[in-house]
Amino acid sequence: MPAYTWEERPLKVWLESGIPSDQDDYFAWRKENGGCFFFPDLRNISPHLRSSVLKFCENVTEEADKLLSGYWHYFSYPSFQIGFPPNWHCNPVTGEIAPAKAHWSRISDFGHGDIKFIWEPSRFSAVYILVRAYAANGDERYPETFWQLVEDWAEKNPPNLGPNWKCGQECALRIMAWSFGLYAFARSQHTTPDRMAQLVSKIAAHAERIEGNIAYARSQKNNHVITEAVGLWTVGLLFPELKHSARWLQHGRKVLEKEICRQIYDDGSYIQHSMNYHRLMLHALLWAFRLGEIAGEPFPSAVRDRFDKAVQFLYQLCDTQSGRVPNYGANDGALILPLNDCDYLDFRPVLQAAHYLIHNTRLFPPGPWDEDLLWLFGPEALDSPIKPLQKETVSADSGGYYTLFGKQSWGMVRCHSYRDRPSQADMLHFDLWSDGKNILRDGGSYSYNCEPPWKHYFISTSAHNTVEVDGKDQMEKGPRFLWLRWTRSSVRQNTILAKGKAHCWEGEHFGYSRRKNGVVHQRGILVAGDAWIIVDDLLSSGAHNYTLRWRLINGDWGLISLHTWYNGQSGAKISVLSPATIESRLVSGQKKISPEGWESLYYGEKVPCPTIICDTKGDTCRFITVISFHGEEIGFHDEGVIKLDDLEVRLNLPSNSSESIVAL
Repeated sequence: MPAYTWEERPLKVWLESGIPSDQDDYFAWRKENGGCFFFPDLRNISPHLRSSVLKFCENVTEEADKLLSGYWHYFSYPSFQIGFPPNWHCNPVTGEIAPAKAHWSRISDFGHGDIKFIWEPSRFSAVYILVRAYAANGDERYPETFWQLVEDWAEKNPPNLGPNWKCGQECALRIMAWSFGLYAFARSQHTTPDRMAQLVSKIAAHAERIEGNIAYARSQKNNHVITEAVGLWTVGLLFPELKHSARWLQHGRKVLEKEICRQIYDDGSYIQHSMNYHRLMLHALLWAFRLGEIAGEPFPSAVRDRFDKAVQFLYQLCDTQSGRVPNYGANDGALILPLNDCDYLDFRPVLQAAHYLIHNTRLFPPGPWDEDLLWLFGPEALDSPIKPLQKETVSADSGGYYTLFGKQSWGMVRCHSYRDRPSQADMLHFDLWSDGKNILRDGGSYSYNCEPPWKHYFISTSAHNTVEVDGKDQMEKGPRFLWLRWTRSSVRQNTILAKGKAHCWEGEHFGYSRRKNGVVHQRGILVAGDAWIIVDDLLSSGAHNYTLRWRLINGDWGLISLHTWYNGQSGAKISVLSPATIESRLVSGQKKISPEGWESLYYGEKVPCPTIICDTKGDTCRFITVISFHGEEIGFHDEGVIKLDDLEVRLNLPSNSSESIVAL
């Protein structure tokens, strides 16, 4: 993949024989033979489509005008004034500038701060805002802005030079965005023969770049290879006039079919142990499957079935009141199809569209999350039947996810023996939701490359709702994104009790068992009504320091008695007990001393997060956490018995045997 100039390889170099290479002739050829896309001509948009667009796009014109004035959103939340056009090689956080004239293979991922801040504008997510604004009001400034950005990017990023050629996935995301813009603005007065010819040659160069190094992406076993294969598939379908398009089409299909079956586990969970990467994968496949449908190139039913399982899995972990999911696993801010005004944390848009793709029905009632349907399937999709899936308890043994349900609350716990690369040391982490609010939560990711102590904190055991031993992580940290000595875990019990009145789950992990006087962590969770009991047993033959953390929803948490806190906004009361002596404290947004008490909901942003921290010492040790809502009373008869309504819960002594931790 040597460097070259755009002028050295004009469009005629890329075209199949028999396709006119003269710009005007090619322009006319594309108008007749460009193939079908998701939506029709936006220059002469139908009244029906225009009214549907206007229903959704209340804020998009304001967002588009901010882009024109140089304000860009990064990772769907933080904004930076980076100018127009931006400096495509600048990290706006640090001000560092990556070399623009070095071959991409000689540029460090981490030599100029977090490279994701350099890559973000070059993903061209701005295109989706410009297209939506154009559909809403027909303002010709927006297609002209698109072409100005493409031309400036090409001038500042010649083939294979600079950081923006370094990652094949970034190239694939540009292909998707540029294609979206090309079809949306095809009839605009600003789409000239020269501009169209230049863009198609740039798209061909990106496909060549992806194909040349996709073997590396496959070796990573993650969403990169899926996205890169979608890039090849897209070029093969939409640009059949390119001489390598048939090869790219087949290569993309072959890789996609294999990777879908490899990366989506048989229970629908995803290989990367991440809710946001799960969404990225669904978005990429949604794009690929829908384009294939339109072009008469559908994917096999077995592949679509695996995709459907992934949709159903994510739906079961989605809080349908808020649209949010646990902030679990690596979260790098990726939102590769931003086709609506919903918040980044709202997963209803992807679930609505992905479910419709397979079943032609909607999961959620009408709302802003329907705009994706409009763009990908047309206005008729907005009239499709609404048939929500039944919410069921998840027992995803392949991925290690389990859910429990109360009356108005639900929880998710992780228990997994890794067979694919983990990203965070978080086993037996527990998320709790009530009335659409994430009461107990994950810390997020913040940044993949930042200064200590933040660099390690958000992936560590201490950023999760579990027990830390001797201030160490459950696994040994390797270089960059790698962990060594992967955690092993097992489920001990998963039972509905008392004729459906209670649900009990128990699991254990052995991440600390390799250390001197090793420790086995057992966690039991029981819910009855909306009262939750979490029992953590730490089993060892030697003394250790144990730290239990509960990361809480923001709000006014007050200490109402020893080791008991109450939050009026959510109505949650949390008590932590132990037969041993424990020290407890509530921290939020600690500065300089430690990173305790912080969370990251959006990549590159961190905010204070109230966190209960409980410490004790000993060999075998127990923490008992009791959570209730809205004044529900929980009685303690003695050290081993808890009263929940008409149920009595007995806490058995900590044991290495198969005996249950909790029983009715």
